[in-house]
Amino acid sequence: MRKLIATTFITLDGDVSAPDKWSGRYWDEEYSRYARELLFSADALLLGRKTYEGFAETWPALEEAEGDYAVRMNALPKYVASRTLTETAWNATLIKGDVAEEVAALKRRPGADIVKFGIGGELDRTLLEHKLVDEYQFWMFPVIAGSGERILDGISTAHLKLTSTTSLASGVVLLTYTPG
Repeated sequence: MRKLIATTFITLDGDVSAPDKWSGRYWDEEYSRYARELLFSADALLLGRKTYEGFAETWPALEEAEGDYAVRMNALPKYVASRTLTETAWNATLIKGDVAEEVAALKRRPGADIVKFGIGGELDRTLLEHKLVDEYQFWMFPVIAGSGERILDGISTAHLKLTSTTSLASGVVLLTYTPG
């Protein structure tokens, strides 16, 4: 069975809402190597509506600047969970019906890992409730945002088991957890 990896950028005070405002200065070769390894380990992406819309607007124009990482991002099949979208583009399929059931079916298909970018919305609460995430990767940035959207606000208690930590020279710490 394929593994579903949920990954997100987060500040020390739990903000996940605006990484474009605070994460860029930490993107170096070491960060790029880990991000590349994650993306190239997958053969599909799972996205919520907000992440899908932001990525679909941004990534197609980045192939020249970002090289094979952007090419890979654009080429991978994407599965989008949304109650409001009626159609998708950018090599994406809209998940219709029961999201938990559809994601479970995706995981049963043969293939490599599925990566879900961004943690915090309704889709994540559904995935957590149905125990569909096999691994969480939190990219903890040495930033205090002071405000913003908090990660998984309003969920019931969930216990996770720390499986690895990777400290980058930039001060970013990659924390990897599995359901506990």
